[in-house]
Amino acid sequence: MPLPSGLQIAVAEDGDPDGIPVFFFHGWPASRLQGAGFGPAARQLGLRIVSPDRPGIGLSSYQPKRALLDWPPVVREIARQLGFDRFRILAVSGGGPYALACAYALPELVERVVVVSGAPPLGPDVDPKALLPVYRWLLAIHRHQPAVLRQLFHLARPFATLRPPRWIWPVILRFVPKEDRESLRDPAVFEGSFGCYKEAWRAGAHGVVSDAEIYGQSWGFAPQSIQVPVRLWHGKADASFSWHLAEALAAALPNCKTRFIEGEGHYSLPIRCSRAILEDLIAPEALIEKT
Repeated sequence: MPLPSGLQIAVAEDGDPDGIPVFFFHGWPASRLQGAGFGPAARQLGLRIVSPDRPGIGLSSYQPKRALLDWPPVVREIARQLGFDRFRILAVSGGGPYALACAYALPELVERVVVVSGAPPLGPDVDPKALLPVYRWLLAIHRHQPAVLRQLFHLARPFATLRPPRWIWPVILRFVPKEDRESLRDPAVFEGSFGCYKEAWRAGAHGVVSDAEIYGQSWGFAPQSIQVPVRLWHGKADASFSWHLAEALAAALPNCKTRFIEGEGHYSLPIRCSRAILEDLIAPEALIEKT
């Protein structure tokens, strides 16, 4: 989709083409293809999933020096071109900050936001023990040697996009938290996950790096200023971002309800609870208050 700014934004659609509009914001490193995981449940519930690649990801053109609040105008323009007066937002993992940025900047358009396994604010005060070790490492390099981090991503791209042989998948799963392991064992999940991940790197490493750097920056707004209803779904066994970080974020959001799920991890939660998550996205407010 061409934007007045000159950007080209790639958008995938799934679910019911005549259904309730829902923007899906992918994680990191991921792409628009991730939204297909919610497609079957969306078709059953009458939801139209619109999943854009962020700038520099997949087929979307690169936007240098972008900040988190550069994203809401992109979403506004996509909604205008698609004829959406109002819409809802579903985000997973690294898509979470982008969803909250839209709730802050587009309150007249956004009806509700659901964030699943979301990335919290990762400022200097964040407890590193509440993060996956590789995220601690990336944050430390970003803060002290940002140029080194960019170079590492460019060097990693040729290896990151190599498709691993099917036989190695069970070996990789041994290093995955046990709560996520069963959900990721399905070969279809493996194929879909790798395709989504590889697509993120299609245009090069610069888009993936830019997306990563945004998480270590100030969001540019206070969560306390968001009035749009927000739902945070988080597994209590999430090894990427501790559920306590989601709990702290929820306390700062004026209109937020939480779903902390026992025994679910970062990846298992959106896979195993996709229908319940979408039901929460569209449930009448009165019903939500009773659950």
